[in-house]
Amino acid sequence: MKDIAETITKHLSSTVEVIAAIVIGISLLKFLYRYFINIFHPNDGAANQAIRIQFGSSLTVALELLLAADILATAIAPTWDDIGKLASIAVLRTALNYFLERELRASETNTSKQGIK
Repeated sequence: MKDIAETITKHLSSTVEVIAAIVIGISLLKFLYRYFINIFHPNDGAANQAIRIQFGSSLTVALELLLAADILATAIAPTWDDIGKLASIAVLRTALNYFLERELRASETNTSKQGIK
């Protein structure tokens, strides 16, 4: 039973990592497409801000998925070394996510104060 749980957890962890990579890849492609469209057909600064906000939101989702994958990978019979690595990864990813979301909220607030959608 333990072997089955380990196998399922490892596969699930790998699957979540792949999903996070797909989210990042698709978000990057969308970001680049919209950014280059905006360069050749400039509207205003708000379009760049909206592009950044959408890309940042996707990155926060990817960070959360990667943290979940790390938790899954460490869930079955972790050693103290594994727990320490998970703790440091969790702190770093949570800090990155916190500051990214704070930046996104500030950007959205500035955009809404200017009356731009």
